[in-house]
Amino acid sequence: MPVEVVLYTASGCHLCEAAKRVVTKAQYELGFELREVAIDGDPELEAAYREWIPVVEIDGRRRFVYHVHPDALRRAVAQAGD
Repeated sequence: MPVEVVLYTASGCHLCEAAKRVVTKAQYELGFELREVAIDGDPELEAAYREWIPVVEIDGRRRFVYHVHPDALRRAVAQAGD
């Protein structure tokens, strides 16, 4: 079963744009399943994620907030796949 990476974002978030570039490049290299979730307008998602975005979860576990370091993301995905 492939590793699932979820990226929570919001419109107008420059950190989200940077995180998306890192995650998308890693997806291309590693082949994991990526799902992007925009929290805009959803009260539950706004309450859970707004102060932390961007948020990256790997197989349901929160692994990154604010910034995503490429090497740390690769290691986290590799660990999740083991």
